[in-house]
Amino acid sequence: MKHMASILIVEPSDIIVQGLRTILDEAKTFNILAPLSDTTNLNERIIASQPDLLIVNPTILPQPARPFLAALTQTRPAMPVVALVYQYVEPSLLTAFQSTIDIRENRSTVITIVNDTLASAIGSDDESNSDADLSDRELDVLVLAAKGYSSKAIADKLHISIHTVNSHRKNITHKTGIKSVAGWAVYAMLHNLL
Repeated sequence: MKHMASILIVEPSDIIVQGLRTILDEAKTFNILAPLSDTTNLNERIIASQPDLLIVNPTILPQPARPFLAALTQTRPAMPVVALVYQYVEPSLLTAFQSTIDIRENRSTVITIVNDTLASAIGSDDESNSDADLSDRELDVLVLAAKGYSSKAIADKLHISIHTVNSHRKNITHKTGIKSVAGWAVYAMLHNLL
């Protein structure tokens, strides 16, 4: 199963969000998550949806912005954060972001910036296994667990041993960083697996 990079956009303007979403959808390689209009529930959303990339308007970040960004990267260290700029932003603040998208950029430049940012994040990730794609069997186990099946029921349904199911469960936790079945259910819903 080919992994489509998931992107979370945090921007109060619906017009800008829809324009950016349209451009990124054209590439057909991104999964655009439901956007947020502010940073109120951003940390919880990052934990639940595990985006591969965050695009955020720096002017809506709580002050001081640098510690807020540092806290976000602690939540999901491999996730690059891109500044979405359409008004003046202190140059010193922009250095806290991995990349910048100016809304005046053309379509191909926006897609190139996103692809390059994702590629550099993957290249610099020391723990590449933690963000590896789930195997097809791991996805099967995740979906069944999210639906409430026990390990024994999953083993019976998939015709594998309980030990194998438990190994898959450990791998899912390691790869997604999500430790609860409820979190897996949210992950499955956000990635259209249910």
